[in-house]
Amino acid sequence: MRKIIGIGETILDILFRDNQPVKAVPGGSVFNSMISLGRIGANAVLVSEVGNDRVGELVVQSLKESNVDASYLYRFLDAKSPVSLAFLNENNDAEYMFYKERCDDHLQTEFPPIAPNDIVLYGSYFVLNPQLRPKVKAFLEYARNCGAILYYDVNFRKNHEAEKLKLSEALIENLEYADIVRGSIDDFTVLYGMSDAEAIYNQNIKFYTPCFICTHGGEGVKLFTRNFSTQYDVPTVEVCSTVGAGDNFNAGVVYGIMRDAIVRDDISLLSAEKWNRVIKCGLDFSAHACTLVDNYIEKSWAQEYKNI
Repeated sequence: MRKIIGIGETILDILFRDNQPVKAVPGGSVFNSMISLGRIGANAVLVSEVGNDRVGELVVQSLKESNVDASYLYRFLDAKSPVSLAFLNENNDAEYMFYKERCDDHLQTEFPPIAPNDIVLYGSYFVLNPQLRPKVKAFLEYARNCGAILYYDVNFRKNHEAEKLKLSEALIENLEYADIVRGSIDDFTVLYGMSDAEAIYNQNIKFYTPCFICTHGGEGVKLFTRNFSTQYDVPTVEVCSTVGAGDNFNAGVVYGIMRDAIVRDDISLLSAEKWNRVIKCGLDFSAHACTLVDNYIEKSWAQEYKNI
């Protein structure tokens, strides 16, 4: 069975509504995607790190309960696990505050075995962080050499805007490794000062990879490939929280690729019909996650979706 291997941060998300905490759940962009993929039955593995503390125990427990392999999760000893505060506004979009202790003990873990056409999902500041970059770059090189499909979720937060020039080399390398790049308009507004998806693709993405998915909240999703481009409308749902929207979109796209047995050699020339099926999975996962005050799809929904 093909594997999906995620590499990214883990964090404890504390959600606030009207300035009052309403829920605390383990999170992190790639972490959220992997939980949803584990719940729908994918062979999911997470490469990450977390403190050797109570939050770390919650993270490990969440992974195991969702059938995600946690054996490549490194438990650092010289700092506490990071925490984020997510303040939901009247539209249930989140404004974040992050709390992380400095740590010099990073990602001392082996790489999981990778087979041709496994999928590697990577993203956020974790894969740009200079302290982690040598290990991350070696992992991406290894995955590419093994013939994996590499899916890059840019997910560049405004709180790192001051570092974007320093991180530009790593960002470009991440784009070069990728078979598929996904980012939101918010990401590219911070990175490039641009909010037009076609211009972003033409000026910043297509030189590195032909497949680009740009999400824009309720305004839809745009797909660009070597042969065509198209736009998809977002399903209308009653939104409780958008915290896991993009992460679950990624999980749905990856699930669609696995479900339809799409291999790496197919990606750059995938037909519009096949892309439609894949993107629909992303939209379905994301829409469901938005109806929850949670970061991932529900187990019961996942079981029903598998049978559609």
